[in-house]
Amino acid sequence: MTFSGYYSGRPYCSLEMSVRTPLTTVETVHENRSWLFTVRDQYGEPDEVILVPCEDGVEAWINRCTHEAQRFDTGRGVAMRDGQLICPKHGSMFDACSGHCDNGEAAETTLPSVDITVDDGTVYLTDDAVTFAHEGGIDGDDESDDGPASTSHIGF
Repeated sequence: MTFSGYYSGRPYCSLEMSVRTPLTTVETVHENRSWLFTVRDQYGEPDEVILVPCEDGVEAWINRCTHEAQRFDTGRGVAMRDGQLICPKHGSMFDACSGHCDNGEAAETTLPSVDITVDDGTVYLTDDAVTFAHEGGIDGDDESDDGPASTSHIGF
């Protein structure tokens, strides 16, 4: 509890505390290059979040490009190069540590972040605006592909 102010001339404490939901480990994110999970907002609406390596730690971003809401991780991990997330649709690149994009269709935008904390190598969800739903994507079928559609009519 934290001291929050006064009520009728007497101090009171807020009962609002950040809930720490354990997600995974920093080691797992670095080994797999990303970690996908689903959260729900205050209205129960689902959204996907990705954890990505950033220097010695990790960062958490909403799993979609700022340009056309293209998913970075469609169940196979995030495409990354030189510490940047790559949008699979138009190739815009976002810094894994800051979320900022300075090129392509999404230039001068920043990915929406999700609050996390790392404690003793474990990554915890601490964002009061969302609650943890489950590991993996919204549909639960990480084999689905929301990537750019092919215009080819050739089947394999």
